[in-house]
Amino acid sequence: MTAYIIRRLLLVIPTLIGIMTVNFVIIQIAPGGPVEQMIAKLQGEAVSATERLSGAGEDVKGQKKAVSDKSSKYRGAQGLAPELVEEIEKMYGFDKPVHVRFFNMMLDYATFNFGESFFRDQKVVDLVLEKMPVSISLGIWSTLAVYLVSIPLGIRKALKHGSRFDIWSSTVVILGNAIPTFLFAILLIILFAGGSYLSWFPLRGLVSDNISTLPWWKQILDYFWHLVLPITAILIGSFASLTMLTKNSFLDEINRQYVITARAKGIAERRVLYGHVFRNAMLIIIAGFPAAFIGMFFTGSLLIEIIFSLDGLGLLGFESTIQRDYPVMFGTLFIFTLLGLIVGIISDLMYTVIDPRIDFETREN
Repeated sequence: MTAYIIRRLLLVIPTLIGIMTVNFVIIQIAPGGPVEQMIAKLQGEAVSATERLSGAGEDVKGQKKAVSDKSSKYRGAQGLAPELVEEIEKMYGFDKPVHVRFFNMMLDYATFNFGESFFRDQKVVDLVLEKMPVSISLGIWSTLAVYLVSIPLGIRKALKHGSRFDIWSSTVVILGNAIPTFLFAILLIILFAGGSYLSWFPLRGLVSDNISTLPWWKQILDYFWHLVLPITAILIGSFASLTMLTKNSFLDEINRQYVITARAKGIAERRVLYGHVFRNAMLIIIAGFPAAFIGMFFTGSLLIEIIFSLDGLGLLGFESTIQRDYPVMFGTLFIFTLLGLIVGIISDLMYTVIDPRIDFETREN
């Protein structure tokens, strides 16, 4: 197993480089980079509320001269002094060739130096750590709730396959999966967050403004009180896939010969189910855990963060993409991709914990 882990860890490096390279090339092709955005601000055309210009570019902010070949390669640069455009390029590092910028970026990332945001005057790491509690809260509690409900429900559906319970429970989870998350979130706000009816739950933030003045047990209650509506909105469409996967996995195992033999020997049904079937059926479910968690953690809650005013990683990624804040975009991409690859390795290790018969080192390539 040690040799397998080492090989997987070594594969992380080329995989990470490949993903970063593809995304870097795509971003370079896309119009509207940070230089163009700063030019638009100087021309009075920007719609963003972020206003920042440092160094020599600030000193010549108001200068406008005839259009030159240097400035005309940027859309909207007509009328700006070529010297000002050069200063903006230098400020964002665009005075260097593309391959040099990419090579320098990867060297910095190899030492986990992700630089500073173009528009927020903060280090990328500090921004990620600042937004992390929101995304961790949504990801962990959503994933935990989905697994706690879907796995027992899937097992029950497998045991009651074809019954009335199986039919109506399938109908419920499929209908829930068909409801758009953002529409259900808006409905929850209208009904329970002071929209038109009840005001049982808060509408904004992860905690109350006076959280520091509350005793510890009230702080815990306040934290979960703020999470009720966002987590409920996320969960509405999250049960179907895992529930049906669990059911089908258990059905497949229940019909195998070793289960029939165990029952014929008079072994108790509960022992057959949880002593033999459960371990084998859970393998495919565990395999999907990393993808489920990463999906909940990084991408599944973007609209929820916007609707409930939760300043998390999803909202940070969305805003940095709109603003073309390259350090934040590529820094978070690097961090999340690396984390996803490591979690994938951990998933393989969990296979061997649940079923020691699995040995990745002896499998054929």
